[in-house]
Amino acid sequence: MTWLRARAGAGWAVLLALSLGAQCSPLAAQSAPAPAPPSPAASAAPGTGRPQKSAYGTMSAIDKSLSAVAMKTNDGKKLAWKFPPRVIDQVATNFKVGDQMIVIYRQISPSEKRVTAVAFPGSAATPIYVNTTGSRVLVRTSPMVNGVCGAPEAGPISESMLPADGLSEVQEACWCCAVDGESCTPGNKSGNGRAFLVNCFK
Repeated sequence: MTWLRARAGAGWAVLLALSLGAQCSPLAAQSAPAPAPPSPAASAAPGTGRPQKSAYGTMSAIDKSLSAVAMKTNDGKKLAWKFPPRVIDQVATNFKVGDQMIVIYRQISPSEKRVTAVAFPGSAATPIYVNTTGSRVLVRTSPMVNGVCGAPEAGPISESMLPADGLSEVQEACWCCAVDGESCTPGNKSGNGRAFLVNCFK
């Protein structure tokens, strides 16, 4: 989904307008986690496709009419993200301004980022993943190997097919999700909290 760079004091209209302009500058996010509590977010293992990246911070605003959420990152940057209404409804119902928040995304091109999930660490006692993609998805999980997710020798791999709006509790240390009929390598680290799946990839 689209992301937007926020300027201090700028309104939502300005934030959304930024997404329609020329190429956006990259997020100040790293594939390695910034200091934050454990969460259902992490980078993809080498060789599993475009790397996952994560923006860590706290939710600073939510606007259901614009289907957008703003966050302040741990290093002080202001970002805003536009999500489908079904994701916004979940966030608005279950969370509030000031809650810790992580956005996990893929860098598709220099000017395009696609969100895999938005996660709220510490909001559940176990890793819970909610399918808000709008269609069935496959969630695959596996153990870590030498502290790394996505190793070819990792196993056994468990699979769960989630219907739209279904949820899954992840028991293993690593996870991934794919659209129905495709597969993926569990290259993301799991952690206690609730994550809303937005897009699933190979």
